[in-house]
Formats: sequence, structure tokens, C-alpha cells
Amino acid sequence: MLKLRKIAKRTMLTILFVCAIFTTFRSVSGVQADDIASWLDEKQASDIPIVDAALKTLSQTLKSMPSFYAPNMMLSSAEVKPPKSIEDTIDFTKYPAVSVTATGYTAGKESTGKEKTHPAYGITKSGVKVKRDLYSTIAADTKVFPIGTVLWVPGYGYGVVADTGSAIKGHRIDLYYNTIEEVYEKWGKKTINVYVVQRGDGDITETELKALNEEKSMQVFRQQLIY
Repeated sequence: MLKLRKIAKRTMLTILFVCAIFTTFRSVSGVQADDIASWLDEKQASDIPIVDAALKTLSQTLKSMPSFYAPNMMLSSAEVKPPKSIEDTIDFTKYPAVSVTATGYTAGKESTGKEKTHPAYGITKSGVKVKRDLYSTIAADTKVFPIGTVLWVPGYGYGVVADTGSAIKGHRIDLYYNTIEEVYEKWGKKTINVYVVQRGDGDITETELKALNEEKSMQVFRQQLIY
């Protein structure tokens, strides 16, 4: 009796070990559970009934595994397509287009004449802090684009008019970047069509700008727009 108990214990441990090995092996090789289960059915012929019963249980378990493990589970997860670009999702051409000359600027002395110690360093005409985000702060002539106007700028992203500039007159806009290196490497100077998504009413607050940048539906495009 003691010998049968030892055999039963070893058999159950073997079953657990085989299941663990099979799960790993199958995910890599793609071998079907039925293949091994059929082989086990052919081998169920021992002189010890308890071993036969254990093998039968293992065979039945393996046959049920395909319902839990998709044949190409690993491949299917690797083939998940990335989200479409925002321009594939939103048709910006439905908004009014305006041709402008767009340049880039920073909060630094090279653009604003202000040192970091200046109390107004990084503060726009509207009072909000400069920001490069899903909705970035940009400068414009408020006679053309009032403060608070939201523009779609191809190659840059959404820009919210929050600032002005002595050289920004007429159909010119200035796009905010964190560093002067980014201005030259990522933008420079371009004449492009921008799209007026929303015309401003002359005001923009930190709360409103934060709400735009935290809009849940926009987060999927974060990596596409901020690069």
C-alpha cells in the first residue's frame, strides 16, 4: 500500500511537471495538445491501475488546453497594429485653412530677451506658462488669431495662441519649443497652411490648457505629436 502511495505521489508530480513543460513548449513550438494527448492514449497500458488513471487524466487535460491557449497566441499579440495617426483619424481639411509663415521660439534670451532669473521668464502674454505638449503654446498676431485660438499645424501638432511677439505680425506664427536646438532641428522656418480648429475669444487659462492636454481621447496620440 505504501508503495502505491509513493507511485501515486510521483505520478501526480510528473503530471504537474509535464503540464508546465508543455505549456512553455507549446507556446514556442505551436505543437497541438491533441498530438501529445493521442500519444498518451496509446501508451495507457501499465500494470498499475493508478498510473493508468493518472495518464488518462493527463490526456484529458491536454485535450482541453486548446480552448484556453490560442494556437497563434504569441504571434497575434505581436501583430497588434499601432493606432492610426491623428491625421488619419481627424480630417483637418474640414476646418478653415490659412497660409502662414511659421517659425520657432523658446522661452530663452535668444527669443524673448529674458534671462531665467526674470520674473516673467516663460510666461506668455495670456499669463499661462509656455508649454510643448499635445496642445502647445504658440505666438500669433491677435488681429489674425485671437488669444485662445486652437490651430492644427501640420508637422507640429495642436497650437494654442497664448503669446504675441514684436516680429509676429500679420500671417506669421511662432511655435514654442523647449530648446533652440529643437527649433533648428525640427522646424526652422516654413510657409504652410494651418487649420483653425477653434477661434479664440481673447483669453486662455492654465486650467483650460491643462484640460486640453489631459483629454483622455488624445493620449493615444501623445507619442506621435510630441517627438
